[in-house]
Amino acid sequence: MSDNNANSKRLPRWWSGGVCSALAVTATHPLDLIKVQLQTQSGADRKSVGEIMGNIYRQGGFLGFYNGISASWFRQLTYTTSRFALYEWGKQFVDASQVSSKVGLAIFAGVLGGCVGVPGDVVTVRMQNDAKMPPESRRNYKHVFDGLYRIQKEEGVSSLFRGAVPAVTRAIVLTIGTNAAYDQVKQMLQSATGMTDGLPLHFATSTLAGCIGTVMTQPIDVIKTTYMNAKPGQFDGIGAAVVSIAKQGPLAFYKGFIPALMRVSPNTIITFMLYEQARMRFGKLPNN
Repeated sequence: MSDNNANSKRLPRWWSGGVCSALAVTATHPLDLIKVQLQTQSGADRKSVGEIMGNIYRQGGFLGFYNGISASWFRQLTYTTSRFALYEWGKQFVDASQVSSKVGLAIFAGVLGGCVGVPGDVVTVRMQNDAKMPPESRRNYKHVFDGLYRIQKEEGVSSLFRGAVPAVTRAIVLTIGTNAAYDQVKQMLQSATGMTDGLPLHFATSTLAGCIGTVMTQPIDVIKTTYMNAKPGQFDGIGAAVVSIAKQGPLAFYKGFIPALMRVSPNTIITFMLYEQARMRFGKLPNN
């Protein structure tokens, strides 16, 4: 019992968030791929989820659902590592039991982590959307490092940070909707039900955090994806991308919501359950 109590007090390592999220995204990448292709649809090229899945399979077979996986791994190992590490590091300077402190830490971690993650995000979106483009319009990045190199060479370094504003905004909102929400929901469930620190509590908490995070971030995610995937000159700025989406109707900001929910919720559940296990098994004790 004392060992269990000691393990529950362990603090996560700085690398835990990124590694656990990279493992989680390996399972959920096909859903993210479908979500991106839904979000970038417009006009007469609209297809159902089934048609998109069929097209992906015809072009690449089962492995076609993993287009862009190297970029997804890279993104998680930069973006998520930064967000989780900064959020947890900041807890030592504030009263982490207060909601305002959790939100403040989430904003801090989201800003810095979001900036770090933009280049990987740009390459991920482009690689995931490539298969649905006409052959002559495809970018055909071989892997994430090829994508990073070609973008800076062909479009300039600034293009690696294309869509930084919505990406960072999404990172802030996502960190509030997942990390801060996870901590708060976990605290409330433990207080209300007396649940101990273990798998049932981690599952219930991460499920609720995943739903909250998806609802909060979906409009920003649609804007980000549309702008990052656009060809140079297609939009004068992020505002033009927002107007273009708005012309399709208010629900256009929730395009791909079901695949997003199906992706973000399992991804959040897997990430946090692995994260908690990594903390309890490999984490450090306070003051060590």
